[in-house]
Amino acid sequence: MVWNAMIDRRPALIARCKDVDDVITAVSMAVARDLPIAIRGGGHNVAGHAVCDDGVMIDLSLMRGVTVDAEARVAVVEGGALWRDVDKASQAHGLATPGGLISETGVAGLTLSGGIGWLRARHGLSVDNLIAADVVTADGALVRASEDENPDLLWALKGGGGNFGVVVRFEFALHPIGPEVMFAAPIYAVDDGPGPIRAWREFLARHGDRVGSLCEFSTAGGEDFPEKYRGKRVYTLACVYNGDAAEGEALLQPLRELGTMVADFSGRMAYCDVQQLFDTLMPSGDFRCYWKARYLTGLSDEMIDLAMQNAKAAPSDNTLSSLWNFGGATAQVPAEATAFGDRSMGWMYSLDGVWSDPGEDAANIAWARDGWKASERFGHHGRVYLNFPGHGEDGAALTRTSFGSNYQRLVEIKTKYDPENRFRFNQNIAPGA
Repeated sequence: MVWNAMIDRRPALIARCKDVDDVITAVSMAVARDLPIAIRGGGHNVAGHAVCDDGVMIDLSLMRGVTVDAEARVAVVEGGALWRDVDKASQAHGLATPGGLISETGVAGLTLSGGIGWLRARHGLSVDNLIAADVVTADGALVRASEDENPDLLWALKGGGGNFGVVVRFEFALHPIGPEVMFAAPIYAVDDGPGPIRAWREFLARHGDRVGSLCEFSTAGGEDFPEKYRGKRVYTLACVYNGDAAEGEALLQPLRELGTMVADFSGRMAYCDVQQLFDTLMPSGDFRCYWKARYLTGLSDEMIDLAMQNAKAAPSDNTLSSLWNFGGATAQVPAEATAFGDRSMGWMYSLDGVWSDPGEDAANIAWARDGWKASERFGHHGRVYLNFPGHGEDGAALTRTSFGSNYQRLVEIKTKYDPENRFRFNQNIAPGA
């Protein structure tokens, strides 16, 4: 089972690896039998790239070890680890590295396509904190990627996806965080209009170098909400202050004073708790999912209005959609410094279709795709976040556009490390002739 219940494929073989030698054996066996290779880290990718038909699925879920060198501020993470594993080990020392928003996400998949999380304002993306990796390549070799050894491979791993081999070990830079952070979550009703979102936009224009945030549209449900709002569409101005909790509490207070709140889940809390807040929205294997996203040049009033309209039209109460801010440390990395590429986008819009009835597949996929297409006029050079690729059906043209000027260098590195495209269950970069 993988996380998205829509994914149902049948590998020829599943290799449940316990260590690096097992991975080398599995890759070598697949190559000897001319079989393609899928890689399961956390199994959380919405497109289901972890599992293939009639190939070898290398399952790293037994390889979840994390060790922390607190003095050097470095975490060494095995390829099957989840972000909750990293958060627990690093927070024992008051440290953290940027991960995602759901703790059950695999470290490998999230990192290799960028990694956008709460700490991006001060510490950038996950790839910006990747300092080395050990990779089993298509010829069955264990290769070290660092600034001193195979630096081209390290560059490619920083956003180029799972195109280059099986990453069996990551090394991340750690930063002092927590153990308590300030999380703001004022919730406003969609029917009350976009005023708070516009104020939030202006707030982040001043403080986006210290605040990782998103405006998330959802449906109010459960006893945590007043009865009159249950079943209504709402939006949460969710923020994590990337610094001292008390300082953050004061700074984020104005976001809790923008009108009549449906509810307010703001407060100081443990960093690990913040990292797990969204887990209950996406339980593994219980929902059918189709997600699309695109980067935005700016966040105009028209784009906000479109996001509000799309939220109202969502066919499932479980569906989410979000506006994400960028800036701060994320924006300071030159486009050519990592395979991830250009950082000049100011925002991202994601449409996260989530439902349970297979009979509703067409309606939910159409909603996500229609909203994605409608937002194209606000997009940033056609680029998208490749961790939210729908089911990957937009193919090579979208991948090429998303990497922009870095694409040709990625082709050259792919050709060097995987000339026969053994690792193709991803946002694929085809090797050269």
